Amino acid sequence: MKKIILLLLLSTTIFAQQKRVETSIDTTKNKIGAEFKLTIKTSVDTLSKVVFPNLKNIGALEVIQSYPVDTVKNNDRYELIKKYGLTQFDSGRYVIPSIQILINKKPYQTDSIAVEVANVQVDTLKQKMYDIKDIQAANNALGDWWKYLLALIVILGIGAGIYWYLKNKQKKKIEEEVYKTPIEKATSLLNNLEKKELWQKGEIKEYYSELTDIARNYIEEAIEIPAMESTTSELILGLRAASVRKKMTLTPETIENLERVLKQADLVKFAKSKPLEYEITEDRNKIQKAILTLDNSIPVEVAVEEDTLLNEAQRQKQIALQLKKKRNNRIAVSVATVLFLLLATTFYFMVTKGFDYVKDNLIGHPSKELLEGEWVRSEYGNPSVIIKTPKVLKRTDLTKSLPKEGLALVKEMQSFVYGSLIDSFHLMVSTLKYKQEAQIDLKKSMEAYLQYMESQGAQNMIVKQEDYETREGITGLKSYGTFTRLNELTNEKDRMYYEILLFSQEGGLQQVLILHQEGDKYANEISERVLSSVELKQGGR
Repeated sequence: MKKIILLLLLSTTIFAQQKRVETSIDTTKNKIGAEFKLTIKTSVDTLSKVVFPNLKNIGALEVIQSYPVDTVKNNDRYELIKKYGLTQFDSGRYVIPSIQILINKKPYQTDSIAVEVANVQVDTLKQKMYDIKDIQAANNALGDWWKYLLALIVILGIGAGIYWYLKNKQKKKIEEEVYKTPIEKATSLLNNLEKKELWQKGEIKEYYSELTDIARNYIEEAIEIPAMESTTSELILGLRAASVRKKMTLTPETIENLERVLKQADLVKFAKSKPLEYEITEDRNKIQKAILTLDNSIPVEVAVEEDTLLNEAQRQKQIALQLKKKRNNRIAVSVATVLFLLLATTFYFMVTKGFDYVKDNLIGHPSKELLEGEWVRSEYGNPSVIIKTPKVLKRTDLTKSLPKEGLALVKEMQSFVYGSLIDSFHLMVSTLKYKQEAQIDLKKSMEAYLQYMESQGAQNMIVKQEDYETREGITGLKSYGTFTRLNELTNEKDRMYYEILLFSQEGGLQQVLILHQEGDKYANEISERVLSSVELKQGGR
């Protein structure tokens, strides 16, 4: 950033080092569609290897012809000449960027060159004229197809969610009604398992998994121990403890048979064991017998009135649980309602106003927030620049970055910025006064600035220039256009738009720079508002 300002404010001439690669072009001004011939020359010895790149585009110009390399022998050296035919179909000022040439695998850079493309003038007096056609209504029947598709997807999604919820609720209700007791549920599931004929189809692992799940579910519901998440050993220990606690009349044989089947199932599921057909039948019978024996061994309690069974503390606990359940249901319904309304509102605005409107107003947009914030009108530098900005610009000190010879020429330099060159929006105002008055060439200063931007990573630059005049009648130079840069955060290329104003007063320079992402409509409005507010105060302080 500091180097850019230094070159802009102190340089009117670009000094280049002697290079092994010479760059030239047949003309710097041409018409739309006409050919520029870019020539690259290098002198090497007879053993050197030179590689010229094969390019489809050089900057914003299209390569329409890559000419063969010409070789001219000069004593013990060769002069290699490579030409590229370039063209552009849009008027404006462009920069042909540096090209990398490999000489013995060592890279060398060509010089960048500025060119202009002008419109072809058309003599309308010799052209046959036609009447202007009436305005035709655009057929937009298919233009909004995505809105209807999106609405259909949302409606189908809501319908599928409601169907899934009701189906599961109905299924659970049916199960509760059909299986009034755990033993009825286990017996029914065992019969259904046999009808599937899983092990007959070779799905032994799936068969044993369902068989043991039926037994575990029964034990968990009827005997009230955590059977589903317990290992086989933990389940058997818990079952023995529960049989003592509940005074169940269980024989050791029943528990041993159940343990044997559960371990057999573990071998099938985890060790890929394959029992024989008669073993599978026996295991199924053992599970069924174990479930029936467990059910018969559970003591039957005599039904009494609930009020006499439960004491006051238990009843209060039940009431609290019911209240908590109702409260959770109300919260769930409230959250679901809010989410539905939010989605419905978002969808409505997407259909009626578009996705960008929803994104900018609900999610937020940095440039929009700047535009709609409280603007300030301030005076910066000397000779001062009066300007309106969305935020107060912060002073930055550049004197420490100046070389001694440059600092000796400067009487006063001030710079004020918002953001930086790597941000999505950047604004800078800078002024400079020399100790001795000098005639400053604004075009050369602008050229130095643009070429340095390119050397710092700006690619495919499109440059347009025009004279600029403030409301007070002070004239300057305006440069604007676009370029691409590598975003270090996303590692992708961003297309940037820039505008630069340069003024020369009292032997000094005044500059305003705005840089933002191309296509940002809010940043465009900020740029127009800032530049239209520029005032230059003549005379020192």
